[in-house]
Amino acid sequence: MKIVDAHFHLWDLKANYYPWLSDGNRPSVVADYSSLRKDYLVADLLADMAGLDVIAGVHIQAEHDPRDHVRETRWLQGVADAPASRGFPHAIVANADLAAPDAERVLEAHCEFRNVRGIRQAAHRRLEETPPYDPLLDPKWLANFRLMAKYRLSFDLQLFPEQVDAAVSLMRANPDVQFILTHCGIPLWPEPARRVVWRQSIPKLAACPNAAVKISGFGLYDTHWDAKSIDPIVAPVVEAFTPARCLLASNFPVERIVRKYADVWRIYGEYFAGWSQEEREALFFRNALRYYRIDLR
Repeated sequence: MKIVDAHFHLWDLKANYYPWLSDGNRPSVVADYSSLRKDYLVADLLADMAGLDVIAGVHIQAEHDPRDHVRETRWLQGVADAPASRGFPHAIVANADLAAPDAERVLEAHCEFRNVRGIRQAAHRRLEETPPYDPLLDPKWLANFRLMAKYRLSFDLQLFPEQVDAAVSLMRANPDVQFILTHCGIPLWPEPARRVVWRQSIPKLAACPNAAVKISGFGLYDTHWDAKSIDPIVAPVVEAFTPARCLLASNFPVERIVRKYADVWRIYGEYFAGWSQEEREALFFRNALRYYRIDLR
């Protein structure tokens, strides 16, 4: 099966500055990420892909220096343009603070690079601050979000399930923007009450026709995940969104804490083995090509 990896990261700790990797432990949904504090370059990614037919990939911003969001994009475009990279990353989802006064200038600068397709500003990132900050409730952020349609950018939506009602309002207010929910909506918590909140969030999000979802990120909460253990997550997600709006992704190198790259795709292959060829092709590569507007010709 051909593969388009819809969510991976690269970082060069010598060329760029990533506060969460360079400045010691910070609050994170990843319990122990000390093993990530080393370069992960395109050569490392291609080595991990060896033996698989990965035809394209989507780079998701790696929480680079917030003082210069565009530096990461400039570096990534240079990586993609280098002959040895085989075109990776074929699509770039960049970072921007949509509440900042210079938000439009930053978006314009990102769009100067031909592989840029979207933006991810993680909505959950500052919820535990004092006081908590939720961009989905910030009038300035919401007003600037209209710029996404102006610049033909998709939005990778990363949030906690408790934020779903505000997210649905955002999607309905911006019908011309393609939203792509990351990591199955992050069902991090095993407590029954919180898992119920997650289960209720999925059909609400799926009811928005401009929403899709990435099936990924299982190592964030399950160090031994396999085709059986992910079923309580994957089954309701695919039922709500249908295979036509689901994408598969590795979340490498974060997922490497618990799984090898080949094992991620082996597990996906095992889980979807009984599905039709058309459904499998949609999940493994066609949807990612379409949503991230990747043209391999």
